[in-house]
Amino acid sequence: MLEECIEYLNIKRDGIYIDGTLGGGGHAGAICEKLGPAGVFIGIDRDKDAILASEARLEPYPCKKVFVKNNYKEISSILRELETEKADGAILDLGVSSFQLDNADRGFSYMAKAPLDMRMDAEDNFTAYDVVNTYSVADLSDIIRRYGEERWASRIAGFIVNARKKKTIEYTDELVDIIKSAIPASARREGPHPAKRTFQAIRIEVNDELSELAEAVSKFCGVLADKGRFCVISFHSLEDRIVKNVFRNTEGIKKITGKPVVAGAEELEMNPRSRSAKLRVVEKGRTDK
Repeated sequence: MLEECIEYLNIKRDGIYIDGTLGGGGHAGAICEKLGPAGVFIGIDRDKDAILASEARLEPYPCKKVFVKNNYKEISSILRELETEKADGAILDLGVSSFQLDNADRGFSYMAKAPLDMRMDAEDNFTAYDVVNTYSVADLSDIIRRYGEERWASRIAGFIVNARKKKTIEYTDELVDIIKSAIPASARREGPHPAKRTFQAIRIEVNDELSELAEAVSKFCGVLADKGRFCVISFHSLEDRIVKNVFRNTEGIKKITGKPVVAGAEELEMNPRSRSAKLRVVEKGRTDK
């Protein structure tokens, strides 16, 4: 939803704009393209490789560029350290980035063999290996059902625990095979890849993506300048519900989008990953709900 986000942000050439989920710099590049020499772009990511890639990608643009390796939930302290009080716009593109998905070695994808990792910050110690090989059947079932909204969560959890009794589960393709064996063949014939929901759930657990999302979204609303806009793209119903509730309950915020904006047919054809994407936008300083 690149074009939609840029349109909704109403970018001023001399404004200050934040991308809290920098990734490979796709949204960042489109923002910087609109900024002049007096404009400021602040890019935040937990992944140092993403920051390095974005620094190279954004180098040609004339605006001031600041890159911060941190979690976007620390936005308030980040801006204090940068001696910046308010931003004219911000964006969060939640979940795993295409930059990370396309790097098979990171273990986010169920389509390629890789170590069970899934860390957004490669310097963290906790990985998907730990979840898969140490969680109880009850805890595995709970996160797969809650974060993956997977109807076969109990069976999948049971199959994982039984499999690891025989051999430690080390690679993504091993986990995919276990998941496939747990889901009845009739249920695997339609819908997304059978491992999609379980991989999503484990990734959310590894990176603790939902526990402080509400607080983070509220903090971003708080750092907006008057008429500043905030775009959030979510890919999971739990994420979208959290964002929706924060936007609804935050004083001094006007919803620019009523219902969430979803990807059009052309984008879906070019980027199937956008199928579950939902974009919500608010503006600071207008209190008519």
